[in-house]
Amino acid sequence: MSAENTCPKCNKELMWDAGSYRCDDCDASYSKVAFCPKCDAELEKLQACGSVSYFCNSCNEMKSKSAVRVEFQIKG
Repeated sequence: MSAENTCPKCNKELMWDAGSYRCDDCDASYSKVAFCPKCDAELEKLQACGSVSYFCNSCNEMKSKSAVRVEFQIKG
């Protein structure tokens, strides 16, 4: 697990658990969501052959993983 996956509340490392990220200290589950750096729309994640890219349906453009804004949103 990469150190970039940290809890937005306590900054401890999140653990992957059954389709979501989990913080045991905060007793919360999170979804990892990416947003377009140009228009701030939520991006569609594309995975192929081990690489990850994102597509913005608003801009109709591919976005690189390094360019997107990622945040963890609490799952209700």
